[in-house]
Amino acid sequence: MNTHWIPREIEGWGRYPVVDAMVARPERVSELKAALDDRDGHSVLAHGLGRSYGDAATLRDGRVVLTRRLNRMLAFDPATGWLRCEAGVSLKEIIDTFLPRGFFPPVVPGTQFVTVGGALGCNIHGKNHHIDGCWGDHVRNVEVLTAEGQIVVCDRTQNAELFWATCGGMGMTGLILSMEVQLISVANGSIQMESIRVNNLDEFFDVSSESADFTHTVSWIDCVKTGKNMGRGIFMRGRHADAGVKASPGPLDRIANTFQTLVDGRPFESNLLLNRATITLFNEAFFRKTPAGLTPSVVDYVPFFFPLDAVDHWNYVYGSRGFLQYQMVVPSREAVREILEIISNSGMASFLAVIKEFGDQDHGGLSFPKEGITSGARFRTSVHLCSRCSTALTMLHRVCRRTFVKDPNYRARTSARCIRSGRSGAVRDAWDPEHVFQSDLGRRLGLCGE
Repeated sequence: MNTHWIPREIEGWGRYPVVDAMVARPERVSELKAALDDRDGHSVLAHGLGRSYGDAATLRDGRVVLTRRLNRMLAFDPATGWLRCEAGVSLKEIIDTFLPRGFFPPVVPGTQFVTVGGALGCNIHGKNHHIDGCWGDHVRNVEVLTAEGQIVVCDRTQNAELFWATCGGMGMTGLILSMEVQLISVANGSIQMESIRVNNLDEFFDVSSESADFTHTVSWIDCVKTGKNMGRGIFMRGRHADAGVKASPGPLDRIANTFQTLVDGRPFESNLLLNRATITLFNEAFFRKTPAGLTPSVVDYVPFFFPLDAVDHWNYVYGSRGFLQYQMVVPSREAVREILEIISNSGMASFLAVIKEFGDQDHGGLSFPKEGITSGARFRTSVHLCSRCSTALTMLHRVCRRTFVKDPNYRARTSARCIRSGRSGAVRDAWDPEHVFQSDLGRRLGLCGE
């Protein structure tokens, strides 16, 4: 059976880079196998809903398998919460189906438009990493289609090395076909939340230390402010609400409405909407919307977990060139302070930057979370063309050893060699010695052979 490969541009959510590839859209595992057989010597990569940043899910001049139609839910045990589903099932589909039955995914990122295959390939984390770890901590019986065309089942107890190499392996061990994920029991879709306005970075760490008992924590920070107000922001902590507790509209809903008025589904070709002045005004308004002290509320799960999902094509607000997503993990408060100083002094502006303390779960390889502090910010792609900003980005690279995962301009050869020579790299080479499965990320970091 010949696969119907067609040319198409592929991009991540940051809309940079955009690459040319040949794509196939299988609807059955048999069609997926045929696509692998018909690759004609080209490298292969799976691509789900396209919410990865940078070049994690792009493959220039390769064969890209679009997995979205492999989205069948196969079995569910309401007594234990174990759901078996194909890799193309999205978190939104799981929530829409099972929240009315009292279940919710154990870990969710900042968007529900993510497939479970992508969730495992990236080993996603959420606001509850300090309690519940990553997606890979909640799955079993993962089916992987290897380079030789075999379907191998792996998890912690069977083919464990392949499982941990696939978990956070960014699609470079094989094509994930299906898995079982254990959903958690919830009373409803509401979140009991507390918002606390913090005036600087020291206050953030004080509040964060006091919030360890909350299952979900995250903070928005103002990357524009300097001096004694550097790191000011809004700390948000919460947990799934008890039965009978209902949500009501709140400030998180107003944030989404504000963004929706800015974005109408078309790119801003001139990039005039985002500049230091407008972002400074936005950050100021966002900070002032939360009163001083502690503000309790009950909010719906969508604005709490997925505040930007209510805004169609919010990524277009960065203009036609797209944006760079910087997410960093550093071991100390001093390193966070250094990062904020670099960003604020550079003139690069970012709104809705986030900061959170990770737990001690570290799966190694390309799996992003490790014990420490993570901070994320977004910049228009054009900043790397400015000499002043380019210098600042270089400084960020030196401070943040894991920045390379989401920055397609960074070539961390030293870090890549460590990953390639580690156990996950050896396992990947054993299962795919010819490096059939590649990505532009893997090529950039030298993980796909020399």
